[in-house]
Amino acid sequence: MGAIWSFIVAVVVAAVVLLIVSRLNLGLSVTGFGAAAIAAIVIAIVGAVVLWLLGVLGITIGGGWLGALVFLVVAAVVLMISDRFVPGMKVNGFTGAIVAAIAIAVVYWILVWLLGMFGIAI
Repeated sequence: MGAIWSFIVAVVVAAVVLLIVSRLNLGLSVTGFGAAAIAAIVIAIVGAVVLWLLGVLGITIGGGWLGALVFLVVAAVVLMISDRFVPGMKVNGFTGAIVAAIAIAVVYWILVWLLGMFGIAI
């Protein structure tokens, strides 16, 4: 799949995940698909910048439980930062951001697994 199509599919899947998590009332609310798509793009950009800054500072994130914990905290911070930039998106504090980050990770994993069963790779 081409890079542009991969990006479009990834944004659509991320927007759907944000909508699903928003409907579960787990600390994140998004008003509609447009806000969810914008939020997905902003979250991706802010997340990339945060991980790049960590790399520049020499902080490497390994695997295992420690790496998963660091990634969840980074994801929660990214959600809280994105809350400031995206109209129609609201995160309810750091606890809400952590719960939303966990829910997003689980729902995203399930969607990617289901798409993989049909031969669609992201």
